[in-house]
Amino acid sequence: MASPRVRKIADRIQVIVAEMLERRIKDPRLGFVTVTDVRLTGDSQQATIYYTVLGAEGDLESSAAALESAKGLLRSEVGKQLGMRHVPSLSFEYDGIPEGARHLDEVLAKAREADAAVAAAREGARPAGEADPYKKPREIVDEEDEDDLG
Repeated sequence: MASPRVRKIADRIQVIVAEMLERRIKDPRLGFVTVTDVRLTGDSQQATIYYTVLGAEGDLESSAAALESAKGLLRSEVGKQLGMRHVPSLSFEYDGIPEGARHLDEVLAKAREADAAVAAAREGARPAGEADPYKKPREIVDEEDEDDLG
């Protein structure tokens, strides 16, 4: 989306579609759908609407079918409210970002648990060998001191 005008149209389409899904679309197949984003081509001819569905896998499939069947009604309402000469055609895409974020959170939680286990194991451990493993420089003994020693 190159221009601010295109972004404003996309934002307005998102609001219109969300309101329509909440208030006017009474399809029993439609689950709890949330419109997450709308992307509009630069020439405003194609709008891709990204959505998520709260619920089971079966809800996702039935909601996708309900959105496809309501596409014409949604497009006509978008055209009425926007007042554009050429109304963009709508396509719906499932937004998998929330599932990806949930997976990343689970992986990070496992990594934190592993780090905590390693830190707990290190608490009572002592290093192998001497307490100070580094070599110390030899002390230089003066010749007078050598005579005293020998």
